[in-house]
Amino acid sequence: MFHGVSAAPDSPMPKILLTGGTGFVGRPLLKALVSSRYQIINVVRKSTATTLPDVQDYVISSLSGENNWGALLQGVEVVIHSAGRAHVMNETHNNPLQAFRDVNVDATLNLARQASKAGVKRFVFISSVKVNGEETKASCPFTSSDTPAPLDDYGVSKLEAEQALMALAAQTLMEVVIIRPVLVYGPGVKANFQKMLSFVSKGIPLPFRTINNRRSLIFIDNLIDFICLCIHHPAATNRVFLVSDGDDLSIGEILEKLSVAMNKKSRLFAFPQPALELLASLIGKREFFQRLCGSLQVDITDAKERLGWKPPVSVDNALAITARYYQEEQSGAPHG
Repeated sequence: MFHGVSAAPDSPMPKILLTGGTGFVGRPLLKALVSSRYQIINVVRKSTATTLPDVQDYVISSLSGENNWGALLQGVEVVIHSAGRAHVMNETHNNPLQAFRDVNVDATLNLARQASKAGVKRFVFISSVKVNGEETKASCPFTSSDTPAPLDDYGVSKLEAEQALMALAAQTLMEVVIIRPVLVYGPGVKANFQKMLSFVSKGIPLPFRTINNRRSLIFIDNLIDFICLCIHHPAATNRVFLVSDGDDLSIGEILEKLSVAMNKKSRLFAFPQPALELLASLIGKREFFQRLCGSLQVDITDAKERLGWKPPVSVDNALAITARYYQEEQSGAPHG
């Protein structure tokens, strides 16, 4: 059950403007908001013909600093901004930083400024742990109070957007909540997590048994639960939160748990980490190796203590749900 709000039977629920409602996070978030009976303006780049109740789709061609949000913001109490230019592994733009700034900074601030003028009470911004950095040392997790240290253009753009939003909050009556998720996984996950599911499903031997890293992850339902809590919780006002499942795992532990969920024999074997890292560099897979075998931990104490939040789905159950969905998808079976 997600952290929605309740209202008297005859009173209208708050109106929310959601961007990115067709994304990996946005799709289930939209359903959760509907189940909590919010009225929703769902801003998308492609017509989706939403049949969900209390949802009004609005199509825009692109996000930019020139978008006119005036009419859409009338009566809106909360904006959840999850759309943006995502991090890409193989960048092709000739000026990546500017491309990220155009969408993640200029378009975000343009929406926020117009939201403030329209009387929106709260602006929830989905940022990224990459604002903190790319890797943590043993037993030194990132916290929300750490000095930001982004190492790529995507992280820089998210940090600049955060700073601009907090400056706006200091000058206006609109509250801002910033959420920095770690790697988000769940049914339908893509990229590196999907590769891990494929390796386990195919029984491919993997050299990660003795890799002693620690990774913070967040299951999609846990992230959505936290976002829904931040819609209305008074203690979230003008705060930055790091969120995860609360259980940090090594790459070997993740693969072992996925093997159990898929009823597959684990095929992990030991291989010296320095040699593995050298091999990854030689074949041009250093970044892929770092994402799997480096450590990235976050401390969610502030989110738990300040908001009284606890991830509702355990990491074991979350990984099992993700693995079962992948197997059903591969077999063509209907999803349960």
